[in-house]
Amino acid sequence: MNWNVVSVEPKPPFALTVRFSDGTEGTVRFEPSHFTGVFEMLRKPEVFRQARVECGTVTWPGEIDLAPDAMYREIKRSGEWVLR
Repeated sequence: MNWNVVSVEPKPPFALTVRFSDGTEGTVRFEPSHFTGVFEMLRKPEVFRQARVECGTVTWPGEIDLAPDAMYREIKRSGEWVLR
């Protein structure tokens, strides 16, 4: 699957640089309005910086993750996925 994430690097204030198994790279950017519900904890920079890749998915402690297929599709299309 092309949408398997192979690396993630948190960037201040609330962005990620991600690379997929097919070499596609891009940015995931969180807008403040997205820090609700399960994503509330990511509002804390010390938690956000704990992003890691687990089984091809970007994850954080507390079982928080991002859908790699949606991320791949948007990054492939525009180079960036903005979470609002």
